[in-house]
Amino acid sequence: MKVLILSASPRADGNSHTLARAAGEGARSAGHDVEHVFLDEYVDRMLGNCRLCRQSDGACSLDDRYETLLLDHILVADAIVYAMPLYFYGMPARLKTVFDRLFCYTANSAPQQDLVVSGIMDKKVGVLISCEENYVGATQGVTAQFQELTRYLRQDLVGVVVGNGNSRGEIARDPADPVSCARDLGARLFDIRVTDYRLDTVRSPRVWGEPT
Repeated sequence: MKVLILSASPRADGNSHTLARAAGEGARSAGHDVEHVFLDEYVDRMLGNCRLCRQSDGACSLDDRYETLLLDHILVADAIVYAMPLYFYGMPARLKTVFDRLFCYTANSAPQQDLVVSGIMDKKVGVLISCEENYVGATQGVTAQFQELTRYLRQDLVGVVVGNGNSRGEIARDPADPVSCARDLGARLFDIRVTDYRLDTVRSPRVWGEPT
């Protein structure tokens, strides 16, 4: 399977990169094809007013490499792992822009709407967060945001790993061992079972099937 790791931090030696590298190692150990890209090499422009800045054929006119990222990397991946530092209790602006600008490609006026809508769905998603603070509430907001984003995009959020650190590389000293957790998440991206039951969902009384 194809696994795309998106690093939202421009620092290639930062703590979120440590988690990203571990997730990539885990995915490769499971036999998957892994690609690791940095968002600052693709995304420079924020979402504009599509009514004013679309080209005459409906295409997006923003002049960075977002379209390449979306069409050639995101859509062809079977799983996406987002690696990010926590910025002011949320995701970095560059990563938020990745989601905001999906509108340019999924709106009815977008010439590539069908391709993007069909290609963005049914992916496995993992999230890796490096954070200075260790209280649970610090990352709850961004975790909830990813829950809603993946629900809306019909994707499976299979895991969130949070590691604590501030100085570069310090996350490896976190007693909770988030580096190993990220590696395990990468290895198990396609094995983790995601359920979202409703009151009338037909389901077995056993979570893991019949005992052997």
